[in-house]
Amino acid sequence: MGEHDKSGNGADSINLRDALEERYLAYALSTIMHRALPDVRDGLKPVHRRLLYAMQQLKLDPEGGFKKCARVVGDVIGKYHPHGDQAVYDALVRLAQDFAVRFPLIEGQGNFGNVDGDNAAAMRYTEAKLTEVAAALLENIGDDTVDFNETYDGEESEPTVLPANFPNLLANGATGIAVGMATSIPPHNVGELCDAALHLIKFPNARVDKLTEFVPGPDFPTGGIIVEPHGSILEAYKTGRGGFRVRARWEKENLGRGGYVIVVTEIPYQVQKARLIEKIADLMQARKLPLLADIRDESAEDIRLVIEPKSRSVDPDLLMESLFKVTDLESRIPLNMNVLSRGKVPNVLGLRDVLREWLDHRQVVLVRRSQHRLGKIERRLEVLDGYLIAYLNLDEVIRIIRFEDEPKQELMRTFKLSDVQAEAILNMRLRALRKLEEMEIRTENGKLIAEQSDINKLLKSDKAQWAHIASEIKDIRTRFGKKTELGKRRADFAEAPEVDFDIASAMIEKEPVTVVLSQKGWIRAMRGHLDDTSALQFKEDDTLKRARSASTTDTLVLFATNGKFYSLGADKLPGGRGHGEPVRLMIELEENHDIVEMFVHQPGRKLLVASSAGYGFIVKEDDVVAMTRKGKQVLNVSEPDEAMLCAPADGNMVAVIGENRKMLCFALEELNEMSRGRGVRLQRFKDGGMADAKTYTKSDGLTWIDSSDRTWTVTELRDWTGSRAQAGRLPPKGFPKANRFGPKF
Repeated sequence: MGEHDKSGNGADSINLRDALEERYLAYALSTIMHRALPDVRDGLKPVHRRLLYAMQQLKLDPEGGFKKCARVVGDVIGKYHPHGDQAVYDALVRLAQDFAVRFPLIEGQGNFGNVDGDNAAAMRYTEAKLTEVAAALLENIGDDTVDFNETYDGEESEPTVLPANFPNLLANGATGIAVGMATSIPPHNVGELCDAALHLIKFPNARVDKLTEFVPGPDFPTGGIIVEPHGSILEAYKTGRGGFRVRARWEKENLGRGGYVIVVTEIPYQVQKARLIEKIADLMQARKLPLLADIRDESAEDIRLVIEPKSRSVDPDLLMESLFKVTDLESRIPLNMNVLSRGKVPNVLGLRDVLREWLDHRQVVLVRRSQHRLGKIERRLEVLDGYLIAYLNLDEVIRIIRFEDEPKQELMRTFKLSDVQAEAILNMRLRALRKLEEMEIRTENGKLIAEQSDINKLLKSDKAQWAHIASEIKDIRTRFGKKTELGKRRADFAEAPEVDFDIASAMIEKEPVTVVLSQKGWIRAMRGHLDDTSALQFKEDDTLKRARSASTTDTLVLFATNGKFYSLGADKLPGGRGHGEPVRLMIELEENHDIVEMFVHQPGRKLLVASSAGYGFIVKEDDVVAMTRKGKQVLNVSEPDEAMLCAPADGNMVAVIGENRKMLCFALEELNEMSRGRGVRLQRFKDGGMADAKTYTKSDGLTWIDSSDRTWTVTELRDWTGSRAQAGRLPPKGFPKANRFGPKF
């Protein structure tokens, strides 16, 4: 059967895989080239290019009047773009939205949607015309500046790219999803782009580092604050891939008596305001925003979102950071400069290459425009030469036209004229035979010859061409630059503030308290700072163990004989009325273990921990805090030894005393810094265990408090100073009989 299948119906066999690959590749290429990716030269996708060209053909120029959008869409889908009318209208609408496009290409009349995400009115109600920016993109399109292709039905022709006397790709940005690739380019400030382009003309080898001095980052139509670090912006512009963190612009409005609200005046690019408020409301209901009391929209023409804090004590920066973290008030705008390079090749380009390709396109346009003008001048000069011959021989010309059977051939033969010249003479009007006309022809001839000479000079000189392009770019900068209402920068740059992101503590009113722990493990928080603890009441057979001055925002750290650290929020402790509650209800502490020490957490501090066997080490205080009932195991101890000491590790020396009343001093650096373990031996004991230890600064001396509450300081400790794990010797005279140095915290 050869190539025919066995069914006998004459159909050809084909490998399914090959067929799918071929067809899918064709679809992918079509999507990439003709739908999703913009051309690097004019920054437009085919639908936008066809829209602008169709509107120009309808004479919807900036100076002219408006026409119904339905008329425009009809022309576009009928002549150039055989797709759905709604898709074309949606593209038209977006080009007219000043909150979606940085430099709108279409001026709309009627309802074109809003920043809340509401749709535009139907195309039969709205009207449109081109803006000055679109006119700049289309400038000189009739002067053979760009190639034209046949339209889909072969009846019309359409431009493959626009002349683009405006850096549209970066100025207005673009987004698109193709097959296997996507593009995302945020809008930029055209004044900055012009400055960068002019620098690139002057210094063709300029690096991106230099160009970012002119183009520091995007410029969004909706404003906002760009908080992306300069380093990552530079990297994004070098590689063509990256992103920009953009935040809403806000300010604090005081209401008097310490109250305030936050007013948001600009939201990130492409965030729908109504959807944003909806999401914040959902998060409030889910209790994900504990600092926020309410949000309401008071917007009219300008955006005004009012955010109310839960209480006046909430720090506004912290409130906004909490919102930025979980809502679209902070958004990441991606950068993926995947464009059609030279109109054909999909490529990810950096900032320099994008500007370079636009400038090269402008040079091509200039050369083609000049050559087109030269051709017109040459044709006109040929006609003018024919006219002059006619004037000089007017009577003979009239005789030939009146009496000869074939005047055209006779004229060409008699005066050695070309076909064009003879045709022009035959088409002359009688009123052009005035004497004055000869002078006008000679004047026009002179002007055209001078212009021809200038154009020839321009075409021969690369330098002259770039000077001409630079003057055009300067003109664009004047028309749309930073000094104009449309062109002034809207998005600013700032660094994201470093905020200690502790929402729970931000919700707590800061008040002074005294935390009291009894020997039997009852805990309470008395209001205010108590100087005299002797008046405190306890249960029968119970006494004071520790009293610490703190604030309700502080964290209390407890160290137990099992070597574990437990953390409690001071605001969560029972009040000062009565005897408080057993601390064992708040933490999981075995019956055979007890609390050794209680202190207020100080971030950044280091602690000395040790067991009764005389083993210990240094630990960072930040590493011991864990707000769980089970606590955090730090010092490993095995029965019958217990954890017995926790003291701040200040200074450069350690003093240790054993139950055998032997004291040893050694350098703090001999101790390891660990986060968990048994530790190393501090002192060797023949009998008994460790009684106490503390750190001190060698130059200040060792201090202790005796049984009569007198403070002793000894600086001469040479006899007791040695290395870690030695036995030591009897302490100096006056050392307490209890073998204790006194309070540590």
